[in-house]
Order: sequence, then structure tokens, then C-alpha cells
Amino acid sequence: MWCVGNAPYRDFYFELFGNSEQLGFYEYCIIPQNKPQGFSLPYVLKKYDVVVGEKVEDFLVSVVKLSETLALKLLKNARIVDHKKRRLQKGKVLKSGYIEVLIFEPMSKGLKPLFQTEHFALFDKPSGLLVHPTIRSTEYTLLDEVRYLFGEEAKLVHRIDAETSGLILVSKNGYANYVLKEMFERKAFTKKYKALVEHELKEEQLIEAGISPSEGFIKLKMQTSQDGKESSTRIRPLAHNKSTNQTLLEAIPYTGRQHQIRVHLDSIGHRIVGDPIYGLEESFVNDFLNDNIDNTERVKVTGASRLMLHAYYLEFTFLGTRYVFCSKQEFGDMDE
Repeated sequence: MWCVGNAPYRDFYFELFGNSEQLGFYEYCIIPQNKPQGFSLPYVLKKYDVVVGEKVEDFLVSVVKLSETLALKLLKNARIVDHKKRRLQKGKVLKSGYIEVLIFEPMSKGLKPLFQTEHFALFDKPSGLLVHPTIRSTEYTLLDEVRYLFGEEAKLVHRIDAETSGLILVSKNGYANYVLKEMFERKAFTKKYKALVEHELKEEQLIEAGISPSEGFIKLKMQTSQDGKESSTRIRPLAHNKSTNQTLLEAIPYTGRQHQIRVHLDSIGHRIVGDPIYGLEESFVNDFLNDNIDNTERVKVTGASRLMLHAYYLEFTFLGTRYVFCSKQEFGDMDE
């Protein structure tokens, strides 16, 4: 036991930032219209002079130096075009000109796994870090570190929200990815979270309420609903701060619905401190989602500068070995 888009190129702006004539390609960054200061991106468009008579998938492996798996994936996802911006597909014989390859190139900021084996790795993600790019203008995500350290075959086994901190499991190869994701589907993992919520929670309870997309103005939100997907979360109070009237609790989700813990806690009057989406006026939520709320206003309205939810515990058995992982991050320490 261990404790430890496929959008068309015309939708983007391309900015030339370098070239390497000896390699026969030029590199471009995809730049959104409103480019923030100091902005950088993991998606790069590269241009390669073709080898006449070679099939595009063979060219991608021999010249571009992609793995066969990645080459076929990029062709399938329309990430390869010719010099006339026409999509190239598997089996196409290259005849003239050049091809353009849109590829994810990971960057590293030094985040290391908490633990790893030959089959998987475990990261202790900080709050504020997306686990993967949501749009091509996303800068740095956890997937950057995953691919930088372990290569294209490595994948996220599960996900947590950007502002949720804590444990994320990553597979290093296709076999591990298949086995671990299948284990998640049949709920062979025990996941535990800590949350800081409004008001005093006096007793342990099981929340059983269906979850469905919100019928309100904010389409990102979910809501409890009799017609929603079956969902259950067990919560247990750990400590109560009388001066702030906030409770630190443990939450164990038995199902994996979007925003499940946040929705369930808000539905019983215990909104998570710092949550900018649930339990608030939709006008504020809309302004927040459109980046019109500064940090001072957010803290004033929500109670914190981040969502106070932390994935602190993960337990499972893999290839006959039982693993119990605990986050090393400090979270929610309070005086009763």
C-alpha cells in the first residue's frame, strides 16, 4: 500500500515567429484577436515541403517524426492540409508543394508527479490549472506536463474542474489507459474531497438528487432535478468555524456528474465558499464568465479567490496492488 477542434484555420490568426530553412518548415503560433500580454500557446502550425510520391501518413512518420498513432489521429481530425488548404486523408499521395500540420506541442513549467509507476502517474494539481485545453487559445494546462514528461500516448484518466485542486490520475500507455478508465466506469475507485462550505453542517448525510443541465440563463450550470441523471454524494462534517460560520467537510461522490459536489451542496444550502457559479445572482455569474469581475469583487461576493474544493484522497487496486494516495497540499485548516 502506498500513501503518498477542429475549427477551420480561417477562424484563427497566424503569426510567424521563426523558421528553419534547413529543416524545410516554418512555425506559426495561433493567435486570438485579443492577445493577452505575454501570451503563449501549445498549438503550433508547421509547414513542410513534401516528398513527391510518398503517402501522407508515411511522410508524417519519416519526415515530420510523428508516431504512427499521432499521424493517423491528426489526419482523422483534419489537422493536416495541403498548400491549398485542402484536408489530407490517409492514403493520399503527395504530389507537389507543401503540407501544414497543426500539432499540440507541450510546454513544461516544472510540475512533477506525486507518484508514478511504469503504467501510471499521479499529479497533485494546484487550483487554477486547467487539466486540458478547452479551446486552441488555452495557454498552459496539466496536459502539457503529461505529454512533456510521458509522450503522446499518455492520457488523463479522469478530470476535475480548473479551480478544484488535488489528485489527478494519468495513464502512461494504452493498456493502462484502457484498464484504468474501465475501472472508473465501474466505480472501482474511492475518491474523497474536502470542501469549505457556508453555514454549519451538523451531521453526516447522503444527498441523492438527480442532476441535469440548468434551465436558466447560464448554460454552463447544472441543477438538481427529478428528471436528471441519478446522482449521490455522501458528506461528513470535519470542523466548524463559528466566527465565519463555515464548515470544512468531506465529500464522497458515488457518481460522476458534472459539478456534482457543487450542485449537491448548493441544493441543501451549503454553497462551497469561493464558488463563482452556484448560489449567486445570474448577472454576477455572467459577468464572471465574461471576465468582468476582478478578484476583489469576487472575494467580496463568493468568499474566496478560488473554489474551495480539493480532491485529497484516491484509492484503487491495479494489477494486484492496492494504492492509497493522499494530497500533500494544505487545505481548509481551521479552528473550531
